[in-house]
Amino acid sequence: MPRLFTALEIPRSAALSLSLLRGGLPGARWIDVENYHITLRFIGDVDGRTADEIVTRLDRIDREAFEISLTGIGSFGSKKPHSIWAGVSPSAEIFTLQAEIERICQRLGLAPDPRKFTPHVTLARLRSARVDDVVHYLAGRGNFYTAPFKVGRFVLMSSKESVGGGPYLTEEVFPLQDSLAGYADRDSERDAMSEKYFY
Repeated sequence: MPRLFTALEIPRSAALSLSLLRGGLPGARWIDVENYHITLRFIGDVDGRTADEIVTRLDRIDREAFEISLTGIGSFGSKKPHSIWAGVSPSAEIFTLQAEIERICQRLGLAPDPRKFTPHVTLARLRSARVDDVVHYLAGRGNFYTAPFKVGRFVLMSSKESVGGGPYLTEEVFPLQDSLAGYADRDSERDAMSEKYFY
């Protein structure tokens, strides 16, 4: 099985805003625009039966759609930066959704995720980038933000083990409830929403 993870997709308008942050940092390998996403829970390599159980449980999640925006940028790895990211506006909904997915994974026997959940969009992987260059890059782009956008679904994605930063494949789609209209037909909603996102 390929490596699996759950994620939120980035709509086109926000992805285009993120793409304007590319460049200007020596040693950066920029993520392709179509591969931008917010990881909710890294699952990893699992057998087919476990993958099927994960899908069944995720499909039972019953939460409402919500809004977020992307705001600010930063880096992971203070003394030796290894990636550049865009942040996510504070949102109780994204944390409760992530926590429910985490509980599902643990109930199915997966080890707890040792990392604290920090919602973000990875923009670049860094290879031997100088700290001074990273500080300079971040200093000139600290006021980055996007308009709020609706999160109407989350997805199960896969990636090849030998490739970092994509390409990613959407394996399953899990719509969230529309608090105004409701989703009477999950399949038609999946089709409609697919037009708004990169894959």
